[in-house]
Amino acid sequence: MRKYDEIHIENLEFFARHGVFPEETKLGQKFTVSLVMYMNTRRAGLSDELDASVDYGTVSHFITEYMRNNTYQLIEAAAENLVRELLLQFPLLEGIDLELKKPWAPIGLPVEYASVKISRFWHKAYLGMGSNMGDKKAYLDFAVERLNQDKDCIVEKVSDYLVTEPYGGVEQDDFLNACLLLKTQLSPEELLDKLHEIEQEAHRERIIRWGPRTLDLDILLYDDVVMENDDLIIPHVEMHKREFVLKPLSEIAPNIRHPIYKKTVSQMLEELN
Repeated sequence: MRKYDEIHIENLEFFARHGVFPEETKLGQKFTVSLVMYMNTRRAGLSDELDASVDYGTVSHFITEYMRNNTYQLIEAAAENLVRELLLQFPLLEGIDLELKKPWAPIGLPVEYASVKISRFWHKAYLGMGSNMGDKKAYLDFAVERLNQDKDCIVEKVSDYLVTEPYGGVEQDDFLNACLLLKTQLSPEELLDKLHEIEQEAHRERIIRWGPRTLDLDILLYDDVVMENDDLIIPHVEMHKREFVLKPLSEIAPNIRHPIYKKTVSQMLEELN
């Protein structure tokens, strides 16, 4: 993981109504939160300008208001939703470590507090898109729009749409292909589920392998992750063999390196050609 600078807030206290029992949600209780905010403070350090950094006072007030105005049964849910909102509200943040403490937890035993600790970061994923049925451009536009609408995703770059011949030996119409760069809080598995959901909304049917489809969405790269399970392989196992992937990907990320082959997208495309 890349090394980031850190801004700390320790043991911020507030009164809120989170808990399973009715008296907790009705009467409320004290909570404390500590967090480490990861970002690059270099520009702020050199310029001495507040807008080049994240104002820890503003963050503290945001946390207090958010936790007062929202109610969760579990502190796990409170922590998860709070971190998500912080990453969305403060764009300079790359990630957060957070501990939410519940000093008055109804345990019935002498204990200082119960707490939950989580660590969440923005990730960069490169996706491949394709369509060769119906209004192909409309389907690709739909995928970009749906990803941008998701609270955990921000589309940062989209390549031009490229007309390509079908792959895999199945006779069918030409494809319209593209790649995009996605900033996301979703894990690889969660992102795959999201892509399948969007494909289903576009009436994708998985009948013939490499056959025609309204919308095809693939995870090509996800940070520098190398993983394989029954449902997902990252990097995409055949991306280095496919011009219809490498050509649009080289448009938005020519110097990104394949985490296994250690070659840039531009190098892989040149070798393929």
